[in-house]
Amino acid sequence: MNIVQHAQQRYTTKAFDPTRKIPPEQIAQIRTLLRHAPSSVNSQPWHFIVASSDEAKARIAQATQPGYAYNEAKIKHASHVIVFCARSDVDAAHLARLLDQEDRDGRFATPAAKEGQHTARSFYVDLHRFDQKDVQHWMAKQVYLALGTALLGAATLGLDACPMEGFDARILDEALGLRPQGLTSLVILSLGYRSPDDFNARQPKSRLPEAALFTEL
Repeated sequence: MNIVQHAQQRYTTKAFDPTRKIPPEQIAQIRTLLRHAPSSVNSQPWHFIVASSDEAKARIAQATQPGYAYNEAKIKHASHVIVFCARSDVDAAHLARLLDQEDRDGRFATPAAKEGQHTARSFYVDLHRFDQKDVQHWMAKQVYLALGTALLGAATLGLDACPMEGFDARILDEALGLRPQGLTSLVILSLGYRSPDDFNARQPKSRLPEAALFTEL
């Protein structure tokens, strides 16, 4: 099966089988995909919290009450749940951490190349912080690139997935102690295997036709 077939067959799972667990080696692959997800100027303004125990999933599920109760079972019955978090800021310490890691990974042939990378990345961070004043939205966009990577990766591994924005981020941030760490929750991804009762598994996939989506120049 090629990647297009995986994209065509994946869907948002509405009910998980709580008796089935994802093998550790596949979770390791998902973590690797997330670590290698693309981000603007390699900013990596994210953090991922992985929960697999019933206790950990219950902590996350607190954020579905009271207004998003329909998502509680999707969290508790999944094999694994990942909370995608964004940084509160791309501060000087984070920029230095990125640059040092790139240096250790051998990306700079000369000190000038290293300085050039720092100058270019700082330019874009400051552009969004001061000029466009949308640094939080810019960082969120990068986190969603990682989400897309995880969704397609899960499909290729034969895993079912359900991304959710239906939760109270204030409750979840408090439950996981995120704000003191300079983080905030953006989206939850449940992973596992579909239940036989999942109605959405029987629904045909629906997308707009190519003619409505593509323009050839």
